[in-house]
Amino acid sequence: MNNIFNVPTREEVSTNNQVIFDNLNKGLGFVPNLYATYAHSDTALENYLNFANAKTSLSAKEKEVVNLAVSQVNDCIYCLSAHTAIGKMNGFTDEQILELRAGYSSVNSKLDALAKLAKNITENRGRTDKNVLENFFNAGYNKGNLIDTISLVGDKTISNYIHSTTQIPVDFPVAQPLETKTV
Repeated sequence: MNNIFNVPTREEVSTNNQVIFDNLNKGLGFVPNLYATYAHSDTALENYLNFANAKTSLSAKEKEVVNLAVSQVNDCIYCLSAHTAIGKMNGFTDEQILELRAGYSSVNSKLDALAKLAKNITENRGRTDKNVLENFFNAGYNKGNLIDTISLVGDKTISNYIHSTTQIPVDFPVAQPLETKTV
């Protein structure tokens, strides 16, 4: 499949996407391969970045909890690698990241409830287990947080599926395999 999908360069994308590439280069210092792959479409990169950067009731750290749990369920090495790096930037240790990927946290009960919810939603394609949902609310989250979490699950699933389909190269330090870690 690598023969079918290339990582487009700035010169190979639309004028609108070239501006986005320039902004990503300014902000991040590079254009991640997955973002560049979105730019095969004239509209998808801008739409995705608007959705991914939209206001949410979840903190940056909470967003990484969801991103890690969802990417693990969907077995996306690209997103696992990217969000391991981002998780570290948000203060998670390697061990905490592995736990979150497995769908739990042994050090923070609120993040534990969030990780379990994100994992459950993804595994069950939205048919969330009632006990997992009750635990989420008992941990202090509200209905708005639930909707924002489900939106983030969808956001991350899109990226997971794009990478799984295109198999473009990972341009982050590759995440270590998750050994079976359970609660």
